[in-house]
Amino acid sequence: MKLLLHIILMSSLLALSSCIPIRIAPKIETDKVVKGKKIKRQFPKKYVFVFEDPKEADEFYNYINTKYQLQHLDVEFNVPFSVNGEDFFFTFYETEISTKTINLLPMFIDATLESNDVGPMLEDQYFYRKGNWYIGVTVSNDKFEDCLAPEFKSRENVLKFLRKMRVEYLTTHNYVEALLRK
Repeated sequence: MKLLLHIILMSSLLALSSCIPIRIAPKIETDKVVKGKKIKRQFPKKYVFVFEDPKEADEFYNYINTKYQLQHLDVEFNVPFSVNGEDFFFTFYETEISTKTINLLPMFIDATLESNDVGPMLEDQYFYRKGNWYIGVTVSNDKFEDCLAPEFKSRENVLKFLRKMRVEYLTTHNYVEALLRK
């Protein structure tokens, strides 16, 4: 009987000291093409080319602005590019998706303290957040077609362009180099 009580007590303590994930940020090894709403609610319903951005905020903006010489005008929207003689436009979104967990042990300790007429001391540790930054890119043509949709005829060529752009962005530190490569 003591062993059973001990096991129940230990399993309860383990459950209370654990973290319960509420939201888990996706882990994208290189890149992924998905419907925008599956990654982030604010993304459009179109297909989105998504990759993790390990750099500081606004670095992708600066990269695109420098590479395409946009002088800070409409940098995020309808940036023109060509693949095999076809004209396309890409729009990008920079967003944070965080992993969020609930820590039960600090809640349990504060509840015990409050029952003894002592104010909560660990409120800041109830939740844990770790954010990951992502770049989402949509591509359309002059007919406003979703060029990343599986049925689009030039999809593979557009994806090659986007993958090359992603690698160039991640490996370039001075964006004037990207301008010179153009």
